[in-house]
Amino acid sequence: MDTDIPHDHAKTHHRTRPADTASFDQDGQDLADLGHEQALTRKFSLWSMLALTFSVLGTWATMAQNLASGLSNGGPVSILWGMVLVLACNVAVAVSLGELCSAMPTTLGQAYWISRLWPAPAGRFLSYMCAWINTFGWWALSASQIAFMTNFMLSMKLLFDPDWEGGSIGWVQFVVYLGLTLAMTVINLVSCRHDKVLPLFNNVVGITFAGLFFVVSLALLISVGIKPDLHFQSPSFVFGAWVNETGWSDGIVWFIGLVQAAYGLTAYDSAIHMIEEIPNPRVNVPKVMWLSVVSGAVTGFLFIVVCLFSVQSLDDILSPMSSLPFIDLLWKSTGLDAACVLLALFIFNGFGQGTSIVTSASRLTWSFARDGGLPWSRYLSRVDETWKVPARATWAQGIVIGLIGVLYIFANTVLEAILSVSTIALTISYAMPILTLLCVGRDQLPAGPFRLGRVIGPAANWVSIVYCCITTVFFFFPSLPHPAPSDMNYAIAVFGIMMCVALSFWFLKGRHTYFQATVVDIEGRSPGLRPIQGSNSSSSGIGPKRKTEV
Repeated sequence: MDTDIPHDHAKTHHRTRPADTASFDQDGQDLADLGHEQALTRKFSLWSMLALTFSVLGTWATMAQNLASGLSNGGPVSILWGMVLVLACNVAVAVSLGELCSAMPTTLGQAYWISRLWPAPAGRFLSYMCAWINTFGWWALSASQIAFMTNFMLSMKLLFDPDWEGGSIGWVQFVVYLGLTLAMTVINLVSCRHDKVLPLFNNVVGITFAGLFFVVSLALLISVGIKPDLHFQSPSFVFGAWVNETGWSDGIVWFIGLVQAAYGLTAYDSAIHMIEEIPNPRVNVPKVMWLSVVSGAVTGFLFIVVCLFSVQSLDDILSPMSSLPFIDLLWKSTGLDAACVLLALFIFNGFGQGTSIVTSASRLTWSFARDGGLPWSRYLSRVDETWKVPARATWAQGIVIGLIGVLYIFANTVLEAILSVSTIALTISYAMPILTLLCVGRDQLPAGPFRLGRVIGPAANWVSIVYCCITTVFFFFPSLPHPAPSDMNYAIAVFGIMMCVALSFWFLKGRHTYFQATVVDIEGRSPGLRPIQGSNSSSSGIGPKRKTEV
C-alpha cells in the first residue's frame, strides 16, 4: 500500500449526512470538516469541564503527595518560587496549545495538529510518534494516581499499627491497585448512559476538591496555632530556606526541584481530549486550559505555604514513619483521629480525581484508535450505542493500566520510573506541535477565534519550547550524582522502551493504517479503509492553508 499520502484532513471521508443539514450544529460541522463525525454527546458545560481539568491537575494534592521530593531538592525556595516559574511557563504552553486547539478542535489533539501543519510523510510519522507519547503519558498518569491512592490507603494502617508490614508486600499493593483500576474503569463505562451524570460527577469532584483544600489548610493552621507544644515556622524558613541533600550542585538541584511543581501542573490537555463533548470548543477549551493552570498554581502555592508553616521537624518529614510525609504532617499537627478523617476524605476525593484522569485518557485512547493508530483500531474505535461511551477502548486502557501495577510485585523502582515518565511524556507531547508550528511558520495555522497575535504568539511558543526542553532533560536526572542501582532514575530506560514499542507498531501496522480515513459509524461498522484525498501540498510538505491573523 502506498502510504506516502498528503494530509488534507478537511477532505477526509466521513459518514454521509442526512438531507436535513440543519440538524447539524456548527460544532458538528467543524468536526466533520476535520474528518470525523459527532460520535459523543456534547454534555459538558464550561464549568463542568473546568471542574474536570482542575481535578485532573490536582495541584495542591499532588504537592502534598510529593512533599519530600521538593523539600530534599531545594527546599522551600525550590518548591514555592519554582512553582511561580513553572506557572509562567505553563501558561505560555497552555495558551500555545489553546491557539492550536481553537484552530483544529479534535480529540486527538497534539498529534492531529502536527499532521495538519506538516502534511508530508515525515509529518505523518512525527504525528504518530506524538500520539503514542501522549497516550503513553496518559496511561502512566492514570497509573500514578492509582498508585498514590494505593499507597495512601495502605499507609493509613500504619497510623494505628506502626509495626504492620503488609503495606510493603507487593501482592497486597497490587490487589488494592487492581481494585481501584477496576472501579475507576467501571464508573467511566456506566456514567455516560445519561448525559447529566458524568458532568455532575466531575462537578461534585471539583467542588469537593476545592472544599477539601480549605478544610485541610484550616485544620493544619488551627491545630498548630492552638496547641501549646506546636509552633509555626518562621517566614524566613517558609519563603527563603534552601535545602540541598542530594550532592548535586545548587544549580542542578534547582532544576530537579521543578519536577514537583511541573508534575502538579501537568495534564491540562485533558480538556483537549474531551473537546468533542463540550459546545463551542474553539472558545471554551482554550479558556479552560489556562484557567485550570492558574487556579491549580494558586491553590498549590497557598497549600505548600500552609504545610511549610506547619512543619515541626524537617527531619521527620524527610524520614516519615508512614513513608508518606503528608500523612506524618497531618498526624503530628492535628492528632490521630483528625488525621484519619482528613486522610479518608483525601483518599475518597483522590479516587474521584483518578476517575476523571481515566476519563480523559480513555478519550485519547479512543481517538487514537479512531485514526487507525492502535492495534485492533477498528475494534477499539467503536462507541457503544447503549452506554454512549467508547467502551472497548476504555476496557483496553484499563487492562494496560492494570498491567503496569504488576510491577508492584517485582520492583517499586521500575514502577516509580514508569510513573515519572507521565510528566516527561506529556511535556514532550506539548512541545512537538508547538515546535512544528514554529518550523512551518505561524502563517500556516488555520484561523480560530482564540489567537495570540503577532507578538504574543511567537513569544509564548518559544517560552514553551525552552521550558519543555530544559525540564525534560532534568527530569531524567537521578536524585544523587553517583546513585546506587536502587537510587537510579530509570525513567530514561522506560521512555526508550516506549519509543521502541511505538516504532515497532509503526512498521508493523501504523504506517498502513494511521490517518487512512476509516469510515466508522457509531456501532463500529466499517466499510473499509480509504486513503485521505490528495491536497495541493508542495514538495516541501507545506501546503496552502487559510492564514490566521497574527
